[in-house]
Amino acid sequence: MKRVLLLLLFVAFGSLVMVPEASAKRWLVGDNMGWSTSYGVNYTNWAKGKHFYYGDWLFFVYDRNQMNVLEVNKTDYESCNSDHPLHNWTTGAGRDVVPLNVTRNYYFISGKGFCFGGMKLAVHVEKQPPPPKAAPEVAGAPLALYSRSQVVLLPVVLAVGAAWDAFIHLL
Repeated sequence: MKRVLLLLLFVAFGSLVMVPEASAKRWLVGDNMGWSTSYGVNYTNWAKGKHFYYGDWLFFVYDRNQMNVLEVNKTDYESCNSDHPLHNWTTGAGRDVVPLNVTRNYYFISGKGFCFGGMKLAVHVEKQPPPPKAAPEVAGAPLALYSRSQVVLLPVVLAVGAAWDAFIHLL
């Protein structure tokens, strides 16, 4: 029984080592100024140049007694109409997280008149870009002593060897 448990533990550890890292990002809307009209943040400028990807999150921090976070359509975004939101992300804590789990345009406003003061944000969510392709090998280039994959593979091989050694000594 002890051997089976050790083998399962070894397989589980090996699987975890091979899991790719997550690349989702949590965006603090307005950076350290948050979701507010008090600091004169232009949320259009804040979003400009940023790439929002599938799986990212928007984190809204604001005064819960005054403001809210409403997802609206493009027409309501442009006219600051908060009468028929697609989704009210306001939880009451003033710290709301919106998952960007669909590749599309998202439109957010704060109701209660704050949208007219600039509290509106539009973001375009896109798919993650493909990983960069490896550079082709140049003919006549000296062979490297190790490659990037070997640097990752070496600790895995050592871990497998250590686990195997421990397994053998339990017999």
